[in-house]
Amino acid sequence: MEFYAFISLLIILLLSLPLFKGFFLGSFTESKKKRYYPISSSVFHQLYNFGRLHHYLTDLAHRYKSFRVIAIGHSEIYTTDPTNVEYILKTNFSNYAKGTHHYDILSGLLGDGIFAVDGEKWRHQRKIASYEFSTKVLRDFSSLVFRSNAAKHAHVVFDAATSNQTMDIQDLFMKSTLDSIFEVGFGTELNSLCGSSEEASRFAEAFDDSSELIFRRYVDPFWKLKKRFNIGSEAVLNKKRKVIDEFVYKLINSKKKQLSGGQDLKWQMKKEDILSRFLVLSHEDPENITDRYLRDIILNFIIAGKDTTALTLSWFFYMLCKYPAIQEKIAWEVEEATQAKDTVSIDEFTTRVTEEALGKMHYLHAALTETLRLYPPVPVDGKFCLSDDTLPDGFDIKRGDLVAYVPYAMGRMKFIWSEDAEVFRPERWIDDDGIFQPESSFKFTAFQAGPRICLGKEFAYRQMKIFAAVLLRFFRFKLNDEKKVVKYRTMLTLHIDQGLYVRAYHA
Repeated sequence: MEFYAFISLLIILLLSLPLFKGFFLGSFTESKKKRYYPISSSVFHQLYNFGRLHHYLTDLAHRYKSFRVIAIGHSEIYTTDPTNVEYILKTNFSNYAKGTHHYDILSGLLGDGIFAVDGEKWRHQRKIASYEFSTKVLRDFSSLVFRSNAAKHAHVVFDAATSNQTMDIQDLFMKSTLDSIFEVGFGTELNSLCGSSEEASRFAEAFDDSSELIFRRYVDPFWKLKKRFNIGSEAVLNKKRKVIDEFVYKLINSKKKQLSGGQDLKWQMKKEDILSRFLVLSHEDPENITDRYLRDIILNFIIAGKDTTALTLSWFFYMLCKYPAIQEKIAWEVEEATQAKDTVSIDEFTTRVTEEALGKMHYLHAALTETLRLYPPVPVDGKFCLSDDTLPDGFDIKRGDLVAYVPYAMGRMKFIWSEDAEVFRPERWIDDDGIFQPESSFKFTAFQAGPRICLGKEFAYRQMKIFAAVLLRFFRFKLNDEKKVVKYRTMLTLHIDQGLYVRAYHA
């Protein structure tokens, strides 16, 4: 342990040399004015703790609230202070971009998609996506798709409950939400839940593996070297990316053929999906909206529409298994809201899960929100500081520093959520009249905030509530192994490692 401590200290000192330059070579008066966050560790500590990275960052946040990690040539600032978060995401938004550092890392999977870019490319995609998510046509169509896929999902669970089989409910949610995003976003029925597409299964596996490999770049100082020589994790990423690209380009070509079937493109644009709208625009601007650009847009929609929703539902059902009384309370609310106490079939029940009924499910909404507080789909989100700045808490940031807020840690901070911060308690979101009460998006950061706030927030809640309502109307869930410790898989999004195996029982 002493040897490891010595080596760690040596690494920190070596990595800190560029940072110390400003202190020792700058004027004494200037250095006296500057206040920098305490150094908590180095990027090598993060690599060493990669398997439990979010716990590691949470431990540091308990000690410092906001802190600095030393990397090669720059600092990484992590904050859990909502005041800082608001400043970064809104007040001084223009100074905190994705930047070249994040783009270099994320573009290995997401290319020039909305989650990896700044500037005109971000504004262009944001504008079109904003228009699509605001249309009644998409809202109504997506609800039909969600109800249909929730019914298919429930039938799979019905068979497992009848035969008393265990199931990986995370895998089922991943397949269901993948089917939903392909149908709503790209106008394609994938049917991955039914297992009828081996090609889709290979794509989904390659996509998840690539997400982990991309996230590892953040803590691996040698990833560029590996990429140059195509070795190690970067060689694996290249193989996975080929599977992804082959699948996506096939989808694009198929959609192009549909749109070139002799019908008027403008008419098609009104009735078709998000991909079709981008394809129509590609006819108007072929130089900028290339197949490669469309590929990037598709993958960014997938990570937004599949992972975030499926993972929240997975952690949600994990929490319901841990808190059976809450599971019963939500099931009762679903029955009351849908007036479905009488015996109805799964397919008939889905027709009762209307917008009006969903609007009455305040406790379900609170329980999903509480899940997002503790298990945010994107556990850490980083920005790049474009010019020297001072955050609201008085500490200084240098140009070129990486600045990240940490939703996973923030959900566990007592100074934000009181002494029971680590307790799953949906009631914290409910007022005395039983109505859901939201919190500031700079305190509850699961959907980002400011100009980059998630456009699909209501879209995601709608899908999650429909799936949860249908499943809890007909089944109760228990963990297959109550003693097994459930862990996350460290990647771009917060997957449950090795899946979540449960048993379902007929209600």
